[in-house]
Amino acid sequence: MNFLKLIRYPNLLMLAFMQLIFRYGFLKLQNIPLALNDWQYGLLVLSTVLIAAGGYVINNIFDQDTDNDNKPNNVIVGKSISETKAYSIYVTLNIIGVSIGFYLSNVIAKPGFASLFILIAATLYFYAVNWKQMLLIGNFIVALLLSFSVIIIGIFDLFPVVNQSNQPLMANLFSILIDYAVFAFMINFIREIVKDLEDVNGDYNQGMRTLPIILGISRTAKVVSILSFIPVCAILLYINNYLMPLLFVTIYMLLFVVGPLLYFSMKIWSAASQKEFHVLSLLLKWILLFGILSILVISLNMKYNA
Repeated sequence: MNFLKLIRYPNLLMLAFMQLIFRYGFLKLQNIPLALNDWQYGLLVLSTVLIAAGGYVINNIFDQDTDNDNKPNNVIVGKSISETKAYSIYVTLNIIGVSIGFYLSNVIAKPGFASLFILIAATLYFYAVNWKQMLLIGNFIVALLLSFSVIIIGIFDLFPVVNQSNQPLMANLFSILIDYAVFAFMINFIREIVKDLEDVNGDYNQGMRTLPIILGISRTAKVVSILSFIPVCAILLYINNYLMPLLFVTIYMLLFVVGPLLYFSMKIWSAASQKEFHVLSLLLKWILLFGILSILVISLNMKYNA
């Protein structure tokens, strides 16, 4: 159980679920050729999960002091698991994850794509060591990596089978994945700032430069409230441009994504306590989940003309 806490398994399960939804709730329903068979795609998901798990481990190693201030009950490294063992777990997870990436890159005859897995693992390391402490840089990197976990699906499953006859269709499907990657980026970027609000005391004690430390809690909460209207406007515009003919999808998006986002925008404006920020952070995670699930709702709505 300590190992599962170390790798933050709920986040990894959500990551895997997200990638499976895009494959089996979207791409598989399009009647198109895909580069990877089912078990190879499972390896892609596994590789992503293992490298992300390694990122959580190295983050826990370097966050021991901060976590002792912010969440002492959740500290694993140095208590339940020694730092030496944590490093061994980190190295093992990355070796397996990157090795799978090398294998898959050769499967699709694009060996150079293996560098993507090395780059992601290296980025997670430098994030934990240096970039997390920089103003907004860490927030940006975490959000970008989550969004890339959507784009990598297109890179490995769509791009290798593109030809002259199916290029327009594949380009359209890839653009949809990019749309969802942008959505994931926006929600997660905002959530990372909310987590900084939640952890402001411990971050301050460790000399970090997060937005709440620079601007203060109240001002940062208001900035986040304003920022949250960007995805709201973007989603409403997307619904108007592409989803209006799909009545069920429109209702779903308004009830489970736009509505909760507007609620978040109002609640974060006046939020001040660690408990409030924690609840709002969880709300954003649910919004992200329901937003990702909308791809399945769209696919089914179009298939059955509901």
